[in-house]
Amino acid sequence: MITMDLLTSSAADIVTQIKKGYVSTEEYIAKIFDHIKKVESNVHAYISLNDLAIERAREVDSAVKRGEKLGKLAGIAIAVKDNICTSNMKTTCASKILEHYIPPYNATVIEMLEREGAIIIGKTNLDEFAMGTTTEFSRFKETRNPWDIERVPGGSSGGSAASLAAGETTLALGSDTGGSIRCPASFCSVVGLKPTYGLVSRFGLVSFANSLELIGPMCRSVYDTALMLNCITGRDSMDHTTLDVDTKDYTATITQGVKGLKIGLVREMISDVDEHVSKTIHDAASKFESLGANLNEVSIDSLQYALASYYTIAMAEASSNLARYDGVRYGIDMGPEGFEWNSYYTKVRSNFGDVVKRRIIIGTYVLSSGYYGKYYLKAQKVRTLIKQEFASLFKTYDLLIAPTMPILPFKIGEKTMDPLHMYMTDIDTVAANLIGIPSISIPCAFTDGLPIGLQIMGDHLSEELLIRAAYAFEEITDVKKVIV
Repeated sequence: MITMDLLTSSAADIVTQIKKGYVSTEEYIAKIFDHIKKVESNVHAYISLNDLAIERAREVDSAVKRGEKLGKLAGIAIAVKDNICTSNMKTTCASKILEHYIPPYNATVIEMLEREGAIIIGKTNLDEFAMGTTTEFSRFKETRNPWDIERVPGGSSGGSAASLAAGETTLALGSDTGGSIRCPASFCSVVGLKPTYGLVSRFGLVSFANSLELIGPMCRSVYDTALMLNCITGRDSMDHTTLDVDTKDYTATITQGVKGLKIGLVREMISDVDEHVSKTIHDAASKFESLGANLNEVSIDSLQYALASYYTIAMAEASSNLARYDGVRYGIDMGPEGFEWNSYYTKVRSNFGDVVKRRIIIGTYVLSSGYYGKYYLKAQKVRTLIKQEFASLFKTYDLLIAPTMPILPFKIGEKTMDPLHMYMTDIDTVAANLIGIPSISIPCAFTDGLPIGLQIMGDHLSEELLIRAAYAFEEITDVKKVIV
């Protein structure tokens, strides 16, 4: 055995030691469970834990002793956002309407990660049906930011981000519809990657907004993010939105740096943000220049319409997707005897929380006769305009940078009474989802003990370039990513 801190070490380091037999997978997984028992009462990152994790760890240890070939993530603990289907664990979407639902199948990404030896440690908390920016809108619990438990961890993948920052897992999966990976990554000082739409299979992700949402890795280092991305990309016959592109090793070019790259600092995303955030991002831009990149401010005029376009489309798709939760196809069986259909349907759907109900109502409205062209169709036209403007910029610039979040992590309950103000916090992240480009949030700095994230965006399928730039920045930036 060797001495290493199993709660804070990278997945890359731990898997190397497991394969060599220097670290017992069972002891490593048991240590994580022990730590979860210690801190979970403060953090509330998990909805459920995997009772089979220790058994799976023993299987990995047995395979090591037999000298078998092991996967890229052999024995590594991974926390999974609870809107990603797992066949042996409940998938609740943090909603009362799916409180007892166990899917009959695994999501494709779960199958891929388990083939590489990863061990699911538990299912993490989220805003109900991934609709939120704070993880306050779970129907089960409020997840708290490990750096300050009086503050939100971001959302909707707040449980995944908090579990990483609190040392309750080594890797995590999140989903991103309008910033739901990158927002909590920023607020919790971890790395979160939203891949190109179609690069990672969405099969088994419980649908909220099909044309916007996707699954991505959340980690404590850029290298682990690249390693995890290697394991979850590829064409999937179960998801026809996946792209037919060659798989890559995203770790192979990770050290090539940014020298000679043209990077644009997006003016609209840096204006009207918290002064601490603004200063931090300008400092980050200077660091890229010190690494040899060519940096200029750029402007994207259509960004002023991005938030309105995003929420119109997202709510419309939510209305359509959540119509299936009627107590017959999906949802709770409330005992229909004695009810006529409308009253039974109302009783079942009353189990949705207020945020979900609000989005369904607005989405139904914008899709209704007489308003479809006025709102939904117009939002799609704006989406095309934004896509064209970004595409034009990427002819000149290799990457674009901006804050991930315009503000610092705020206190629990501070913004819950003002939905419009809450929506505004997504202003810097939604554009990447509207046009399907990759975007990564990396820890940038702390101010007054609170994390600030840097967002790096690239053209479609430019994950290699994003990871190179993020790694180069990480190498010269000493930012805490875990508190234990």
